[in-house]
Amino acid sequence: MRKPLLLILFTATLLFGAGCSAPPLSRDMAARAADIAAIKAMSEARAEAFREGKAADIAIHFTEDGVLMAPGAPATQGRAAVSAYYQKVFDEYDADLVSGYEAVDVDGDLAYGQGFALVTLRPRAGGPQTDSTAKYINILKRQADGSWKTTHDIWNANE
Repeated sequence: MRKPLLLILFTATLLFGAGCSAPPLSRDMAARAADIAAIKAMSEARAEAFREGKAADIAIHFTEDGVLMAPGAPATQGRAAVSAYYQKVFDEYDADLVSGYEAVDVDGDLAYGQGFALVTLRPRAGGPQTDSTAKYINILKRQADGSWKTTHDIWNANE
């Protein structure tokens, strides 16, 4: 009599535990993975716009009130200011960029990305090229349409 009761309790525990906890965890993990993939894709689109010298295409990946904190310059706010910052760079230099995230974390509608960058600048007026390595942090926010935009971008050089 004791064995059937134990078997029923064991089976009920397995069924209850598997039915209640496994699916939400896997859905959460899948949603988190999808968010991280979307954030990395947005970052790559920004990098591609940089390599192509398209300041406005960089700025569209910022929120309307996004903040850019470049080294050696005051913080600028808003897409127009972000675009103007990069346009000034592209007016003076042909630029190349290798960059990527080393870490990304998502918490609800906010996320951060920690990354590295290698920037090559070749003066349009001639002169030696400059190579610089940097580290950066991006803070991102999920938009109403589900996309991710940068709210804050800060970096500094390793040299």
